[in-house]
Amino acid sequence: MKPSLLRARYWRIVAFFAWVTLGFIFWELLLPRIFLSGLTRRTRSRRMTDIAIRFRALAIRMGGVMIKVGQFLSSRLDVLPPEITEELAGLQDEVPAEDFSAIRAKAESELGSRLDLKFAAFDEAPLAAASLGQVHRARLLPQDAEKAGFENVVVKIQRPHIEQLVEVDLSALRRVGGWLEKYRPIRDRADVRALIEEFAATVREEIDYLAEGRNAETFAANFQDDENVHVPRVVWSHCTGRVLTLEDVFAIKITDYDAITAAGIDRNEVAVRLLDTYLKQIFEDGFFHADPHPGNLFVTPLDKGADGQVRWKLTFVDFGMVGRMPDGVREGLRELIIAVGTRDAVRTVKAYKLLNVLLPTADLDLIERAEAQLFDRFWGMSMSELRSINHAEMMQFAMQFRELMYNMPFQLPENLLLLGRTVAILSGMCTGLNPDFNLWAQIGPYASKLVSDEKEGGSIFDTVLDEAGNLFKLLLALPGRADRVLTLVERGELNVQMPLVNRQIAYVERAVNRLTGVLTFVGLLLAGAIVLPSNETLAYILMGASGVALVYTLFFIRRRRIL
Repeated sequence: MKPSLLRARYWRIVAFFAWVTLGFIFWELLLPRIFLSGLTRRTRSRRMTDIAIRFRALAIRMGGVMIKVGQFLSSRLDVLPPEITEELAGLQDEVPAEDFSAIRAKAESELGSRLDLKFAAFDEAPLAAASLGQVHRARLLPQDAEKAGFENVVVKIQRPHIEQLVEVDLSALRRVGGWLEKYRPIRDRADVRALIEEFAATVREEIDYLAEGRNAETFAANFQDDENVHVPRVVWSHCTGRVLTLEDVFAIKITDYDAITAAGIDRNEVAVRLLDTYLKQIFEDGFFHADPHPGNLFVTPLDKGADGQVRWKLTFVDFGMVGRMPDGVREGLRELIIAVGTRDAVRTVKAYKLLNVLLPTADLDLIERAEAQLFDRFWGMSMSELRSINHAEMMQFAMQFRELMYNMPFQLPENLLLLGRTVAILSGMCTGLNPDFNLWAQIGPYASKLVSDEKEGGSIFDTVLDEAGNLFKLLLALPGRADRVLTLVERGELNVQMPLVNRQIAYVERAVNRLTGVLTFVGLLLAGAIVLPSNETLAYILMGASGVALVYTLFFIRRRRIL
């Protein structure tokens, strides 16, 4: 591809995110500083819709990595506003197909043979067009079909120049990441560069079709004893790094809710099975399908059982993006799911520490109390119940833990990027299948199973020893801590933290400073306008000073940090 076209692509992507960034700064940072937060709230829905429309147009035109970003956003039904998810939902099906002549040339070059000599039939119309490649239905030659055990296949062929396009997109995202790192709330909580590099490594692996074939076989082996999960078989004789031939397993798309219901299949049962398979993948196998968007998951009806219920399978395709869980991360996640399932706030904080998702300055006691309150108030609610929680109740919780809400002492380690993305999409998918889906009803029994396994793996004596050891370490530390406190009292240096009072004082101080700055700006500007007819030099000096006052008010009157 011509360098000029690649440069144009790069700057088009950068320009879009620059527009979004400048809009965020103006509407969400500048206007609230001059007491126009009401205008920001009133226009937010319209602005979100406009951003989603523009991004959708960009993603369809650009393809590549931009489609993947849009697919992720469109699946976040659980947290993103409908203005965004509804507008981007079409990206699952709107990826424009590549011209077949280019696809044919690519496939024949890779396979070293004409398609009509390699396949008994090959459908020129694509079955699906994805961001990195597209899929065509085909039929194997008789001798190949006999060897494989099936004749109907799908052939996934990489788009021409996709490696170059992916590198350009990633380069643009790196520049945008550099902007994000300048915003302190983001910089303190995530290593943006590391996250982008983790994503880049995942995308590069996704365009290696031989690796995808091996991933599919690994996944199939992990579920070989589960008759409710199906994975397409690989035809290795028809595969290269850029062409992948698989058994044709296309069925009802998991988001085709009407078709699932018409087939006599309970949608809540689909959501439950989907979550169960991911719990196994993450906590037992340590290897998970990391791209569960609707084009990669199917519900395959079989026949009616003896009880009259329709039997069906959950079918996974596209294993280009998979996640592997290091032992340390698996241990932290195991602790987290047990903590959530058993409503154990202390164990939840322990899991956060194991996963390295807390900033060094995090107040562990405060987080523990907040987690306990969350469990008491919201544990057991379905997704629809969580979305319809009374606003006053949420505000009450926010006020009770305003110190925690202000500091937000959480960070995103890069080794959790893929898992976070997967869980986010999965959550939205389960909610789409059943708006009343109850996550707790699934997590609770699984947590109980893990606790049971934990007890079987170690004796009661071991558990008592562990707890005794923790208590002993605490007792050893007490004299030293008491001595430090008494020393501070003797010196008159003991400070008692009152975060709520300090925070309120800081809010009042900031509001007064901003009001003073705005009044100074208005006064100088009006004074300049009044003297303009008689003394232009003085008028311009006053107007210039008003500009300085405005800049100072907007950018230099910051929130006082409370320690």
